[in-house]
Amino acid sequence: MKNLNIQIEVNPELYSKNPDSSELGRKIITNSIELMNEIGFESFTFKKLGLRIKSPESSIYRYFDNKHTLLLYLTSWYWAWTEYQLVFATSNISSSQEKLIRSIEILTKPVLIDNSISYVNEVLLCQIIFSESLKAYYTKNVDEENKKGCFKAYKSVVQRVSDMILEIKADFKYPHMLISTVIEGAHQQKYFAEHLPALTDLSKTKDSITQFYTELVFSLLK
Repeated sequence: MKNLNIQIEVNPELYSKNPDSSELGRKIITNSIELMNEIGFESFTFKKLGLRIKSPESSIYRYFDNKHTLLLYLTSWYWAWTEYQLVFATSNISSSQEKLIRSIEILTKPVLIDNSISYVNEVLLCQIIFSESLKAYYTKNVDEENKKGCFKAYKSVVQRVSDMILEIKADFKYPHMLISTVIEGAHQQKYFAEHLPALTDLSKTKDSITQFYTELVFSLLK
């Protein structure tokens, strides 16, 4: 995906000023990903981010209301970028089974840097998704934020791959449950592999997470 110069669209509800519209905004995104990955969401503050980018804390508030909104933005950006990958990888494939296999790979394999978006480190952002994204929607305001479309990008990814499930087996009752389980489960297994390896079999075979969820999905579709 090199040199395509793509632009990822994020719901305007998630920012006061589009960070992609200015050098400072892009700098905020670059450094917030790096800092959040280094110290965690709980310890992350706009004051610390301001010191890192040598800009007043107030300048960050011109883009985001608070750090929770920033986390929502980052997770939405990640899922919009993931959907772009899904479209790119499956657009010229006619086989429904092959499209699903490619999609499961994208949802479960390690993330690589996408050189077409220079100011986002997708590998570090993926680490944030593994460890912090539940904090984006496990909140008391989740229903209100859902109505605003704050989780639209994630739901769009699940819907796209769920539709592939139904292309293969139109009467399958649980396509959304299956795909959301694949996504969340793959993230959890990667986290376990890094921090609680006794809870996973990741280290035993190459691409074992992808193999496991591919076999799981297709065994349910028989």
